Amino acid sequence: MASALAAKMGFNSLMRKQARNFNVRICTMESDMEFSCEVLDQEVPKEEPITFHFLAKFYPENAEEELVQDITQHLFFLQVKKKILEEEIHCPPEASVLLASYAVHAKYGDYDPNIHKPGFLAEEELLPKRVINLYQMTAEMWEERITACYAEHRGRTRDEAEMEYLKIAQDLDMYGVNYFLIRNKKGTDLLLGVDALGLHIYEPENRLTPKCSFPWNEIRNISYSDKEFTIKPLDKKTNVFKFNSSRLRVNKLILQLCIGNHDLFMRRRRVDSLEVQQMKAQAREERARKQVERQRLQREKQLREEAERARDELERRLIQLQDEAHMANEALLRSEQTADLLAEKAQIAEEEAKLLAQKAAEAETEMQRIKVSAIRGQEERRLMEQKMLEAEMLALKMAEESERRAQEAEQLKQDLQEARESERRAKHKLLEITSKAVYSPGLPPDNMPPDVSFSRENLSFDFKDTDMKRLSMEIEKEKVEYMEKSKHLQEQLNELKTEIESLKLKERETPLDIIHNQNTEQGTSKHSNFKKVATNSAPW
Repeated sequence: MASALAAKMGFNSLMRKQARNFNVRICTMESDMEFSCEVLDQEVPKEEPITFHFLAKFYPENAEEELVQDITQHLFFLQVKKKILEEEIHCPPEASVLLASYAVHAKYGDYDPNIHKPGFLAEEELLPKRVINLYQMTAEMWEERITACYAEHRGRTRDEAEMEYLKIAQDLDMYGVNYFLIRNKKGTDLLLGVDALGLHIYEPENRLTPKCSFPWNEIRNISYSDKEFTIKPLDKKTNVFKFNSSRLRVNKLILQLCIGNHDLFMRRRRVDSLEVQQMKAQAREERARKQVERQRLQREKQLREEAERARDELERRLIQLQDEAHMANEALLRSEQTADLLAEKAQIAEEEAKLLAQKAAEAETEMQRIKVSAIRGQEERRLMEQKMLEAEMLALKMAEESERRAQEAEQLKQDLQEARESERRAKHKLLEITSKAVYSPGLPPDNMPPDVSFSRENLSFDFKDTDMKRLSMEIEKEKVEYMEKSKHLQEQLNELKTEIESLKLKERETPLDIIHNQNTEQGTSKHSNFKKVATNSAPW
C-alpha cells in the first residue's frame, strides 16, 4: 500500500521553466515504486502558484494489518476523512456520527465534561452536508449525538481512534473505488470501478451496488488496444468482457491501477518479505513500548487521583475536626459564663443569709429585752407578752426565711460545683481534639510526566493462475472472519440509526441514500457482491 502523502507545493515562473521533470519516490510497506512525469505535459491550470495534492493511489484492503507506521496511518486517515466529508465516499448517517466521534477523539483526546463544554464542536466540520440536510436536527442536537459516542471512547490514544475510524470507513461501499466512464459493445454507458479486491461494473446512477464483479483471483488477463479494453476471466468457459473508454490515457490509467492493485492483492496473500517483517516487528515493538508507557502513565494518573481523593478526605476531616473544636470552645465559653453567673448568685445568696442571720440575732436580743421588762406592770406585761408574741412570730418567720435562704445558698453552691465540673470536662474534650495528629501522606509528584511501457500499439498483461483456487478458498475464509468481527460494529451503527431515524426528511434523500437503504434491507453488503461473477460478457 502506498503511504499517504499530502503536500502543497507552489511553483513560480522560474521553477516552471527550469523544473520540466518532476520525479517522485513513494516508499510503501510492500515495495518501493518510482515514477516520473513531465509536469508541463499534464493538464494543469496555467495560473500560479500550482497546487498539487499527493494522495494514496492504492488503498489498503485491511488498514489495521497494512498501515505499519503511525505517520502513514495519520496521513491516510486525513485523506479518507476528507473524501467522506466531501462526499466522494458515500457514508450513511449513522456511520457518519460514529466516524465523527472517532475524529473528535483523535483531535481532543479523552472526553472531559469540564473542558469539552456544549458548543466546543461548533466550528468543526464533522458531518457531510448531505447528512445534515437529511434530518430536522440543529447543530446542537448533532453535537449532542456525537459527544455521547465520543464519551464512550475514553482510554483510547489518537492512533487507536484513527485506526477505528479507518476500520469503519474501509467497509463503506465506495471506499477505495476509482470510477471510470465506459461503454460496452452495445454502446451502453457504464461505470468501471477498480479497487483492492477486483473490478466492478456499475450503472451510472448507482455507484454502490455493482451489476457484476471480477475478483482479482478470477481474472486471467487484462489488456487494451487503442480505446478498447479487454478483461479475460480465469474460467475459460466465461465470456470475455470488452468495453471502450473515451481516451487512450484513461486506458493507461486503468491498466496501471489494475496492475498495482492485483500485485498488492497477491502480495497480501503471500509471506511478507524480510523488509516488511522487520518493519512490522519494529512497529510491534513500538506499539508494545507505547502500551507499557500508557500503562505506566495510567497507573501514575490513578495513584495521583487516589492521593488527591485521600487529600480531599483529610482536608474534609480536618475541617470537620476544626468545626468540632470551634463548637467545643463555644460550649466551654458558655459553661464559663454560666459558672460565673452561678457564683455571683451564690455570693448574693450567702450575703442575704448573713443579713437574715444578723436580723434574727437582733430579734432574739429584742425578745430578751422584752422579757426583762416584763416585770413591769401587768398592763405592760400584757403589752410585753403581746409584743413578745409578735416578736416570736417575727423571729420564727425570720428563722424560716433564713433557713430557706441557707438552703438556696447550698443549692447555688451545688450548681456552682456542677458548672465547674462541666467546665473541667469541656476543657478535657478540647485538649483531646487539639492533641489529635492529622497525618497527610506525601502526594506523588506530578506526572512527569513490472515496469510497463505504453504506446498506441497493442499491450497486454498476463496474470499467473498459480494457486488461484487456493486463493479463492482463502478469500472466502477471510470473508467469514470479517463478518464475525463486524457484528458488534453493525449493532452499534443500527442503534445510532434507530435514534435519529424519526428526524429524517424523506424528501431530501439522495439516490445513493435510497440505494443504500435498499441494500441494507436486502442484506446486500460490499463483500457479498463478489458472489456475483460475470457469466456473460454483457449480462445487462
